[in-house]
Amino acid sequence: MPSEDFVPAGFEDFALAVRRHRLPVERLISKGVHGTNDPVYGYTTPSQADALVKYLRLRPGVRLLDIGSGRGWPSVHLAKVSGCTAVVTDVPAVGLREAMRLARRDGVRAAFARATGTMLPFRPRSFDAVVHTDVL
Repeated sequence: MPSEDFVPAGFEDFALAVRRHRLPVERLISKGVHGTNDPVYGYTTPSQADALVKYLRLRPGVRLLDIGSGRGWPSVHLAKVSGCTAVVTDVPAVGLREAMRLARRDGVRAAFARATGTMLPFRPRSFDAVVHTDVL
């Protein structure tokens, strides 16, 4: 299994450029593809995430579980726009660290746990809504 820093042959220069200019490159991509300056790490678009806010009736006081969150998209966004509390879970620590950074930056109420979808450390009925976007 490749490491978290695995770069396919031939992409070393591109990967180095992305690491050196990470935020500007991410902003350009997010702006061009998703229409936002916020980083979008996945296939769920901002408009789809906003539709989840309405569909799941997210608001302050609602507890949202994100299974397989990666870098926290879209759960940090969902918590930011709705005021709900997100509980962000995934296995790779690198993604959870990025999700923590985004949540702190945005002033989002969130908790973080390393967990799989089949081994969640929560009591039944602890959440009002669950998402698992971009997992498969």
